[in-house]
Amino acid sequence: MSEPIVHLIDDDEAVRTSLAFVLEMSDLPAKTYPSAIEFLEVAETLTGGCIVTDVRMPEMSGLELVRRLKERNIKLPVIVITGHGDVPLAVEAMRAGVIDFIEKPFDDEVLLRSIRMALDTTAESDAQAQERQRFEEMLSTLSGREKDVLRGVIAGKMNKVIAFELGISPRTVEVYRANVMSKTNANGLSELVRIALLAGF
Repeated sequence: MSEPIVHLIDDDEAVRTSLAFVLEMSDLPAKTYPSAIEFLEVAETLTGGCIVTDVRMPEMSGLELVRRLKERNIKLPVIVITGHGDVPLAVEAMRAGVIDFIEKPFDDEVLLRSIRMALDTTAESDAQAQERQRFEEMLSTLSGREKDVLRGVIAGKMNKVIAFELGISPRTVEVYRANVMSKTNANGLSELVRIALLAGF
């Protein structure tokens, strides 16, 4: 059986080169593509591996690529990377079926861990099941108000909008939001979104 390949899609040549180098140094064979369109031309001939794609690219975005792969019933696991802390985009990516969402700048080890999990599908499903259970337990510790604020955050709403809708002050929203970050151990907004979505929130 041929070794699984990591298919790297990014319109930035420097990013493609550096990520490919990181993967080669970690004994993970990589093939790079400058666009989603170029990758789609060969996608149906691929039998294994995983896809790492940037979100914001000219001609076709990473999210559009995920939708096209789904239409063609190509089931390679997809990891999305982005330089934009765009919460609605993170939500859309996770709902579209990507297995992970990584915000730049990221530690190489974070990407490598995600790729290894994607390549080992049994480990992925076991690890994701364990992670989901852990996240569900975390979210179960939230109060009703904290859950209301979390829903607003996932919807990409500003604190003042959440405050207006809940009839509380923006400062109170900040307090609830800080509590949610603390209880879920999330390091940032995109991680909080990932935790909530993996827990089926």
